[in-house]
Amino acid sequence: MSVQAASRTTPIDRAVAALLAPTRRAGGSPLAVALLTVGTAALALAIVAGLVGLVGGSPGSVLSSMIDGSVGSASSISTTLMEATPLLLVAVGTCVASRAGVFNIGQEGQMLIGAALGAFVGLRTQGPPELVSTLALLCAALGGAAWAALAAVMRYRRGVDVVVSTLLLIFIAEQLVSFLVSRPSLLQETRIPGQIVAQQSDALAPAYRLPALGEHPGLTVGVGTFIALGLAVVMAGLLARSRWGFRIRMLGHNPLAARHAGVREAAYGTVALAISGAFAGLAGGVVLTGQVYRLQPGMSDNYGWDGLLVALVARDRPLAAVVTALAFGGLRAGGGLLASTGVPAYLVDITQALLVIAFVLPPALLALWHAHASRRRGRAAAAASARAAASGAAA
Repeated sequence: MSVQAASRTTPIDRAVAALLAPTRRAGGSPLAVALLTVGTAALALAIVAGLVGLVGGSPGSVLSSMIDGSVGSASSISTTLMEATPLLLVAVGTCVASRAGVFNIGQEGQMLIGAALGAFVGLRTQGPPELVSTLALLCAALGGAAWAALAAVMRYRRGVDVVVSTLLLIFIAEQLVSFLVSRPSLLQETRIPGQIVAQQSDALAPAYRLPALGEHPGLTVGVGTFIALGLAVVMAGLLARSRWGFRIRMLGHNPLAARHAGVREAAYGTVALAISGAFAGLAGGVVLTGQVYRLQPGMSDNYGWDGLLVALVARDRPLAAVVTALAFGGLRAGGGLLASTGVPAYLVDITQALLVIAFVLPPALLALWHAHASRRRGRAAAAASARAAASGAAA
C-alpha cells in the first residue's frame, strides 16, 4: 500500500481490517481486549438465554443438557473430541492462508474433494491396513490442496478474487461428488437386487478405518485427534520460528514490503492456499476414515464453515485454535441433547454465531475508538495551531 493510499484509509477500513485479519494489532492493550471480550461474551450468552426463554425453554435446562452432551460423561467427551478434530484441521490450514493475506473460504468443497480421493484409494487399493489408511489420508490432503490451488491459479494468473473463487468451487465440488456416487463405474454403492441405491459409496473395510484408543462407552480418542494436535503444534512452530513462516507473515502484513524484500507473492500465496486446502482435504479424509466410512455429498456437515469460524475466533493462531476447536466441538456435541429440552437445535448455530461475533468484535471496536480519539487529538492540535498563529499575527 502506498503512502497516499494509507493516508486515505478511513476508520471503517481499519475496523474491517481488524475483523478480516485479527492477528494484526487493532490498538489497545491486551488487557483492554480481554476485558472487552469478556463483556461481549457475557452479552452474547445473555442474548442466548433470552432466546431460549422466548421459545419456551429453560436456560438452566439447556445449559445442563449442553454440559451433559459435551463433557458430562466419557462418551460425551469422546464425541466432543471427534467433533473438534476436523474443526481443528480446517482451522489450522485457515490460519496459514490468512497469515499470508489469502482468505480461503472454500474449505467445504476442499473437504469433499479430499474425502473423494481418500475414498477412491480406500476402496480400490489393497495392501497392509496401515499403508492403505496412510495413503488414503495423504491422497485426501493432496486432493484438497489441488482444489485450493485452482483458486490460486485464478488469483495470480487472472486476478480472480480468492474469496469468490473458493466459494464458487464449493458448489462445483458438491456436484462432482454427487456425480461420483451416482455412477456404478465410479464410486456408487454396490447395487443389491431389491435395495434402493443411495447416493453414497461402499463402506470402507474395517481394517482401513482409523483406529481409536479406548472402547465405547468409555473414553475413546481417535488417531485423527492426535494427527490434528501434532500438525497444529508443527504449523505454529513453523509460522513463528522458521524463515518460511516469517515470509508468510510478512506477505500477509505488508505485501509491498514483502515484494521489496524478495518474497514472491504468487509463489508464497499459492503455497499458503494449497496448504490450507491440504488441511481441509485431510479433515475430509479423517471424517471419512474415522467417522462416516462412506463418501456422501453431505459428509462435510458444515465442518468447513465452522472450522473457518474457529480460526477467526483464534485470531489465526494455530495453538489458540486447539482450545477454540474444543469449545466448538463441545457445542456441536452438546447440541444433540437439546431436543430433549424442547428447544430447537438451531439455537446451537445461533449461539456459535453470537460467540464468534463476541470474540472478533473487540479489536474492531478498539480500532474505531482509537481512530476516533486520534481524530479528536488531530482537531485539537489544529485548533491550537490556528489559535497560536492568530495570536502571533495580532502581536
